[in-house]
Amino acid sequence: MIPKQCKRLAEVDFPIAVVSKHSAREKSIRHGHPSTLHLWWARRPLAACRAVLMALLLPDPCDPECPKEFISAARDILLRKNGRPRRWDAEVKTAEGLRKTLLEFIGDLANWDNSADPDYLAVARALVKAAHPEETPLVVDPFAGGGSIPLEALRLGCEAFASDLNPVACLILKVMLEDIPRHGPELADELRRVGAEIKKKAEKELAEFYPRDPDGAAPIAYLWARTVRCESPNCGAEIPLMRSFWLCKKVSRKRALQSKVVRTKSGPPRVEFEIFEPKADKEVPGGTVTRAKATCPCCNSVLPPERVRAQLAGQRGGAEVVFDPDGKRTGGSRMLDVVTLQPGFQGRNYRLPTDRDYQAVWKAQKRLKALLEEWAHGGGQGLCPVPDEPLPPIGTLGFRVQRHGMLQWGDLFTARQKLALETLARHSRGPQSNRYQEAVALALSKVSELACSICAWEPIAECTRHIFGRQAIPIAWDFGEGVLTSSSSGSFEVSLENVSSGIEAVGPIPLSGTCHPADATDEPLPDEASPICFTDPPYYDAVPYADLSDFFFVWLKRVLPNHPLLRDPFDATNPLTPKFREAVQNQANAANGRPKGRLWFEETVAKAFAEGRRVLREDGIGSVIFAHKTTEGWEALLTGMIRGGWTITGSWPIATEAGNRLRARDSAALATSVHLVCRPRPDDASVGDWVEVLRELPKRVGIWMERLQGESIRGADLVFACIGPALEIFSRYSRVETADGREVKLATYLEKVLEVVGRTALEQVLGTEDARARNGMAGALEEDARLTALFLWTLQTTNGEKNHRGDTERAGDEEVESEEDEDSASSGTPRSKGFSLVYDVVRRFA
Repeated sequence: MIPKQCKRLAEVDFPIAVVSKHSAREKSIRHGHPSTLHLWWARRPLAACRAVLMALLLPDPCDPECPKEFISAARDILLRKNGRPRRWDAEVKTAEGLRKTLLEFIGDLANWDNSADPDYLAVARALVKAAHPEETPLVVDPFAGGGSIPLEALRLGCEAFASDLNPVACLILKVMLEDIPRHGPELADELRRVGAEIKKKAEKELAEFYPRDPDGAAPIAYLWARTVRCESPNCGAEIPLMRSFWLCKKVSRKRALQSKVVRTKSGPPRVEFEIFEPKADKEVPGGTVTRAKATCPCCNSVLPPERVRAQLAGQRGGAEVVFDPDGKRTGGSRMLDVVTLQPGFQGRNYRLPTDRDYQAVWKAQKRLKALLEEWAHGGGQGLCPVPDEPLPPIGTLGFRVQRHGMLQWGDLFTARQKLALETLARHSRGPQSNRYQEAVALALSKVSELACSICAWEPIAECTRHIFGRQAIPIAWDFGEGVLTSSSSGSFEVSLENVSSGIEAVGPIPLSGTCHPADATDEPLPDEASPICFTDPPYYDAVPYADLSDFFFVWLKRVLPNHPLLRDPFDATNPLTPKFREAVQNQANAANGRPKGRLWFEETVAKAFAEGRRVLREDGIGSVIFAHKTTEGWEALLTGMIRGGWTITGSWPIATEAGNRLRARDSAALATSVHLVCRPRPDDASVGDWVEVLRELPKRVGIWMERLQGESIRGADLVFACIGPALEIFSRYSRVETADGREVKLATYLEKVLEVVGRTALEQVLGTEDARARNGMAGALEEDARLTALFLWTLQTTNGEKNHRGDTERAGDEEVESEEDEDSASSGTPRSKGFSLVYDVVRRFA
């Protein structure tokens, strides 16, 4: 057993730059990675989890309390590693050299290419065994989410207990931590076999709704635009709401739509399209909708956002086609293009829609109506075949579709999409998939995010883009509808393969874990059950996990009815995921009639960390991941941690986020995730003196800023990364008091931290006070110039990209209008261009 007094590697040093490089690279792996098993928001890179966990598990060889048996065993294990650097032979002879070698090994272990390497795994597991010879360490994660932390615990030879309040997370965890280790590669093989049978049955049943062309070409996608009517006098034309006229932006094959206005003696003018091959990008016209304002192509008048929203609300979102009794389109969504694959030809072909294409949609609507009538005539027993559960209330974080008339989860899907998903779900419940039904359910759930009317068309990749390009569900004016029974992107077959490859990518796992649905404030574990508590808690108001996960939950329930994990364990009447107990600041929800505001969040987090402290052994260690770019978020989480009885003993910022992701453009997100290392605070911790704390703070910040800049941590990431080391000073005490006995609140301390960080940064930009005096610069810069210099320093980014914000979010080369665009347009508040920083940071620096 590691002595309680012995520091762990994670408390003294960490290979930040190396692990950051491997974590950032891992984000770009799209195939053959466990993350392809199923989407989960804010999933932590396995590289960072694996490296931090190893550093938590191993003692520091330089610590006088480090067991001599571990030092001897670690030297022997490292020297037996195949392919080790020859210099290790000499380095491991000293305690300092052994520490350096262990940190180098941890950095190499973070490489995804080494995660399944037998040599690396054998060394890692042997080191863990040497550090914990008496029993296999149990790693507890009370906010397990997508399962990155418990998966890496199993990979390193530990036992893992993963719990989460969310049913979707629990199902992902069960498949990843229990089913995959138990069945191994057989699970992937069987999933492919069972999935092929399901697809074959569904393909036959749905063939008439995706008819082939007379020349044998097979449709793989249909491109649609919602429509509204021009309200200008003497016009009344139908306006297709289109962000872009591009169909394909491949360098070797560019295709786009161009419009022409047709005027008749009777009736309003109309817009017709044709496909052309642009020679230059400027030949492609701009879209018809910007920031929710629609421009009529016939008269150039602008329909304001409130009228666009009102018209779409009357159409329940506008994704459905409106037909007359004879099957002729009279309004609603308009088909722009059909994407096909032609036998004997390479690449995708684009053609204009025909009456035959609309007839297939009309048939799908009639079939779906008959299906629902049959269910209703049967008394409406059990779940409705398609999701009729309510969407979150207006005002919920990240949701904007309700204002456009979408009130139920089923409203996010067209009739044909609902029919196809229902058919696949029905066949997935067959006896052939019973043993592997949970993995099959994940495949169907996964394809649903590419089979709804919020999926934009990506003209570079030539496929539909999944709904969750960001942690929100905004409106999409135009969208792509994939053919679920095809073999192309967005199909059930591709989703099956992604899940299967994700299963295979988990690799050899020596133990299976335990997954349990639980509230983090009430864990089903005994006191002092674990030596390691490692978790990634919710980030204040950054991600509405429960509301977002309902998108998947409503379909999972229909594949796995009455599954023990797919329910609210605290409210049997709740048809959706638990909301009231979820530790997320969200004023749209309430807990026992109390709004879930900041104070509620702090209290809930404090209870969760107090529970984690109860479960942790006296000699145990914990780590908490945080990646929120607001001081409010930091204060809320840290207040909860300190009130829960924890003290910070280490802090490591790891670059875990892609700089070009939508969420990073201007939101509560960092390029780095700060991994706070913590210990249970002793019950007899002393009271700190405010003067002494402030005296120690500048020195600590200065040392860490220099260290972190050497690890390529920059700008706003560096600002927030300094909070962790500063908290080591404050959190070691039971409380901090001024000379007159007044308690200093954490918010006051964090203001001082940002003040010291700003001053230290300014000294680095302009030079020290002595240097400025020698150079004649003392007093030369006014206060506004100093603030400008500090502002520009903060705009540096860890990932090397400017923190720039314009009018549009970008994904690839395609402009994607964001929900904030629509909000600012409808409120009349202009959206600023240029560089931006979080207001509270700028205010406190000023």
